[in-house]
Amino acid sequence: MTPILYFVRHGQTDWNAEARFQGTRDIPLNDIGRGQASHNGKTLKGIVDPSKVKFIASPLMRTRETMEIVRREMGLDAEAYETDDRLKELSFGDWEGRTVSELEETQSQLWAARQENKWSFRPPQGESYQDLADRLRSWVDEIQGPLVVVSHGGVNRGLRFLLSDPDVPSLASAAIPQDKVMIIEDGVVGWV
Repeated sequence: MTPILYFVRHGQTDWNAEARFQGTRDIPLNDIGRGQASHNGKTLKGIVDPSKVKFIASPLMRTRETMEIVRREMGLDAEAYETDDRLKELSFGDWEGRTVSELEETQSQLWAARQENKWSFRPPQGESYQDLADRLRSWVDEIQGPLVVVSHGGVNRGLRFLLSDPDVPSLASAAIPQDKVMIIEDGVVGWV
């Protein structure tokens, strides 16, 4: 039986809005992202007993800022949470900072290879979603009790791969909203 996991993707950044690959770059939230984080904090306040969950985030700026806004909305000390490097976004390597349209134009063969097998594709000097899932496996094995996790879209895919029974091709392309909370309990995924 898998403990319940409440997952929040970090709020929007300017790079999200520009369809620019962020990966491990430390990009701050924009005003829309701060509003999304606030909304998710209010959602969690209505469904989570803070005394019964552990709070943990990726150490990147956009996830820490999201977690702190979420915790403030829940009436909690904004900085009383843990971080774990294993929850960082997958590395897009040489593609970080580039837009989708730039890559389609300048690296069309690599872009086509990614579209053909998004789950296993590794950008130059980067990671695949499978690599990310392998990195997350040890973290998942350590989960004890309910958690509120603030992390990234790629991490969401990796956790769903490890904790539920996903259709991998559709999971690799699934939209990961920044204004909803995903709940995984006993392999079942839902959004609120």
